[in-house]
Amino acid sequence: MAGPSERSDADGQEPGAPHLPVLADELVAMLDPRPGQTIVDGTFGAGGHAALVAERLGPEGQLVVVDRDPVALAIAERFAADAPCRVRIVAAPFAEAFARLGEEGFRADGAYLDLGMSSMQIDQADRGFAYTQDAPLDMRMGLGEEGAELPSAADLVATAEERELARLLREYAEERYAGKIARAIVRERAKAPIDTTGRLVDVVTRAIPTPARYAGGHPAKRTFQALRIAVNDELGQIDRALPAAWDLLHRDGRLVAISFHSLEDRRLKRFFGDLLQGCVCPPDLPVCVCGHEPQAELIGPRRGVAPMPEEEARNPRSRSARLRGARRIVDEVAA
Repeated sequence: MAGPSERSDADGQEPGAPHLPVLADELVAMLDPRPGQTIVDGTFGAGGHAALVAERLGPEGQLVVVDRDPVALAIAERFAADAPCRVRIVAAPFAEAFARLGEEGFRADGAYLDLGMSSMQIDQADRGFAYTQDAPLDMRMGLGEEGAELPSAADLVATAEERELARLLREYAEERYAGKIARAIVRERAKAPIDTTGRLVDVVTRAIPTPARYAGGHPAKRTFQALRIAVNDELGQIDRALPAAWDLLHRDGRLVAISFHSLEDRRLKRFFGDLLQGCVCPPDLPVCVCGHEPQAELIGPRRGVAPMPEEEARNPRSRSARLRGARRIVDEVAA
């Protein structure tokens, strides 16, 4: 599995590249949507996976599509108008959306997440995701929890302490030169604001040793990844969303997710692993007294499903993707 600094979703994608849903056939096969079922798409994006799932649900089925990005939500409105199934749109970060649905007593036969960044966000230069285009340093995917406006990447770069900046670069991107880059940011922001992508690229590039500028891809790639993850609370969203999504499922319901780097995949493995866990008594006890039983059955190989070479060749964005899923084998939480 690729490490976080090797992410091959939109962090390494050229602006203008077409959006291709990753592991699309494999996701549909693992989710196994059927006519009349209710499925939740937690990360609608450009709707590539949603279109395939909706075909399986038919006119009696329902697809709930979730996104916080205004561009994705506009696409979702058009999708809903002509979809082959009933469609409900929830405009919220996916963790909040799953929690909100649970509070309604809503239940589903399946849910899925594509944790990769959308190419649409890279294509809009003024949103500040791309290190190859000079633009305001923004990186916000949409509104935060309960409609709150998120601080931008420029806000984070302007206010975070040097130690915190270095921590974000190390933990969210495995940046080898985290300390040097953090010191450079603090030094340069005292001279003039770092409020554009071009200025941040310049600061980062000059902060790292010259040989490193020409190895391992764009020198600012990892810094941009770390700031984007921090601004959008991407890992916190995953940690809150997975249990909330699981609680929505009927018995035999399926939860599947595609990750794109080790920070995401580690969370999926841990979450599904905990659901598979049976007795947790100390091994020296002669009989089980905890009464803990497995909550799920794994779908597919334990190592997850990777794209075939043909897909990697067609869509380099898919290179580090992993698909994992589990089926609920206990009754759902009472509403």
